[in-house]
Order: sequence, then structure tokens, then C-alpha cells
Amino acid sequence: MIMPRARRPRILICNDDGVYAPGIRILAREMRRVADVFVVAPTQNQSGVSHALTMTRPLRIRKIDERTYAVDGTPTDCITLAFHEILVRRRPDFVVSGLNHGANMGEDVTYSGTVAAAFEGAIMGVPAVAASMTVHDPEGRSFRSAARFVRRVVSNLRGHLPPATILNLNFPKMPRGGYRSYQMTSLGRRAYTDIISAKTDPSGRSYYWIGGEATWDNDPATDSGAVSRGKVSITPLRVDVTDHELLASLLDWKLR
Repeated sequence: MIMPRARRPRILICNDDGVYAPGIRILAREMRRVADVFVVAPTQNQSGVSHALTMTRPLRIRKIDERTYAVDGTPTDCITLAFHEILVRRRPDFVVSGLNHGANMGEDVTYSGTVAAAFEGAIMGVPAVAASMTVHDPEGRSFRSAARFVRRVVSNLRGHLPPATILNLNFPKMPRGGYRSYQMTSLGRRAYTDIISAKTDPSGRSYYWIGGEATWDNDPATDSGAVSRGKVSITPLRVDVTDHELLASLLDWKLR
């Protein structure tokens, strides 16, 4: 049943794959069943930009339609402009970032523009979710099932997240019947091989690609472990990265 418009929350959707990526279109369409949705996303792919904020050049907003905007900057730029320019008269009630093409698990959350957009929403004081697909699905069936799962999460989110905290979701290969099984997890660990690929261009100059294949741990309590067993991982993350346990042990530390 579609919720009456007068009672609908407002959801801001972003990503780092770009405003025309299939994942964000499918997610926005699903979330419109329960909310007034605004999409503010990068004009181009911004994967791996983390929480970067553009401060060395002007930013431009292009209005695609009444509820869709493209920003020629990073995901963090998009959230900042959405709160302070596009949706200034009424702030969003939630921020949802995704559906990202590619996993955002373990240490990779520190590189992810998708996760950073959710963090920026949390910094702005609203509940936020980041959602990523760990496998490629050119037909989009897993995107649609994942979008329905995200809708269920968001519908139950209000009042359950402490301030400056987000939920980071990662979806495995879609099981038969769609995404239903999930697990609350911690961040996993990964190791890359062949992370730097050195090449030479036709002019004889060296250039480099950063990348490689990731090997994940299979600790069942982690996001990577849950995904490897076919479960959606749901990991709470917080903006405050202080190691409070270590801080307590350092209070009496004296430098020599």
C-alpha cells in the first residue's frame, strides 16, 4: 500500500557511482513507495573519493527533474548542498546512499564515497544507511530485491540509531527467493594483491593503475564472513573514530 503523501517522510538518496547509475535509480523508485524521495548525486562516477569535500573550485548543480539533481563534485558535496541549498526549507528525515556497485566492507569503508555520503548525513543529524552490492548483476534483479530490503531497514530505522551513527549494508549474491537472511556484523579484514600495476604509454612514460584482487577473512562475525555465507551484512559505524579504550590507557602516559 502506498502511504498518503501528507504522512510521508522525506528521504535524500545519494551514491558515488553517479546520478545515472542503475542502482540509484532502482533504489529511488522503491523508496518512493513509502517516502518523498529526492536524489542528489554526482554527475560522474566518484568511487574511492572517501569523504572528500571540494574546496578548490566552484560547484555546479544541474536540475534533472523536480526531485533529481546532479552535482559536479563528490558525494559529500552532494549531501552538503542538499541540506544547505536544495532542501533548505525542509530537511530530509533520512539519508540513504547506494545502491553501490561493488562491496564496501572492512577497511574499504574508509575509501568509499557511498559510505561517506551516509556519514555526512549522520553528521547533519539524520539517520543514514549505506548499501552496496558485492556482485555485479547486469539484469538488475538483485538490485530490485536489495532495494526492497533497504526499504524495510529504513522503515524500521527511526529512533534506533544513536547520533552520528550509520548502518552499512552489503548484499551477497542474491539467493533464490531474494534477500531475506541478514546478520549484524563488525567490520572484516582484507588484503589486496598486485595493488599497483605499472605500465608504459606509447611515448615511453610510466603510468600506474591502483587496484587488485581482494582476499577477505571468513570470520563469521564480520561483514565479509556474513556475505560469504549468503547473508546481508548490517554493520553499525560511527563518525567518532576515537579509540576510547586506548585513550583511557594513555591518560597516565608520560613522554620521556
